[in-house]
Amino acid sequence: MPDALLHNVSDFFHNNTGKIIWLVVVFLLALLLARTITRIMQRALAKTGVPNVSLFVNIVRILIWTLAATAVLQPVFGVSPTTVFTALGIGGLALSLGLKDWIANIVSGFDLMVGHVIQPGDVVTISGTTGVVEDITWRQTIVRSRSGNTVLVPNSVLSTSAIEKLNPTTEGLVKVPFTAKSGTDPDKLSKELADLVEQRSAQYLDMAMAPIVKFTGLSPYGITGEIYALAKQGVQLSSLADSVTRAIAHCSLIEQNIQADTTATAQPQK
Repeated sequence: MPDALLHNVSDFFHNNTGKIIWLVVVFLLALLLARTITRIMQRALAKTGVPNVSLFVNIVRILIWTLAATAVLQPVFGVSPTTVFTALGIGGLALSLGLKDWIANIVSGFDLMVGHVIQPGDVVTISGTTGVVEDITWRQTIVRSRSGNTVLVPNSVLSTSAIEKLNPTTEGLVKVPFTAKSGTDPDKLSKELADLVEQRSAQYLDMAMAPIVKFTGLSPYGITGEIYALAKQGVQLSSLADSVTRAIAHCSLIEQNIQADTTATAQPQK
């Protein structure tokens, strides 16, 4: 039995040596071309300003491997490429119906990128989620929020949804409201609040923008205002807002006995 098996295997390789060599050569050439052309394409896209994302790279790879498969169908497997493409054409309608969502995501992804609607690195707000666009793939756009969570948004949804592109320098801006005691000197209060925030919230602050105190109006209790502070990359806005609130609570010039609900808010500023 083992001898017969070895004999059959030997006969197979002897009778199909040319086909095996051709298959290996085509495979190696396709692998080399896929790597080389994708690298060249990435450099070309970088020079033209077209976003370099995995969607373009994957399409090039599929085209190369499709051509490679076409090159071995007839010589190796004895199947005519025309027959295969005809069969695919006949089944194309049924296949497209089953893959309509997948196709819609691909087309929408192209539209988003070629139209420069969004690109990797953009800071966006989509359906209430704010984060940095990491990649645009076949089916979805990957957005990473400040909390580290990854949000996967189908490309077809993006093309029909409102997308807010944020300025990266202000995306991490938080505001904390306050009310000064009646008769307080605004200049003195501004300096004291800014110093307190810098000292007590330093671990959360991005000092590219120092804390800013802005007065917004008057109330029966005194002058109202807001403190603006910029969070470091990777710091959740709620953490910075909490730290700033705790810092200004030590200021004796702040009115803390107000009945109205004045709570800290942490939200990107437009």
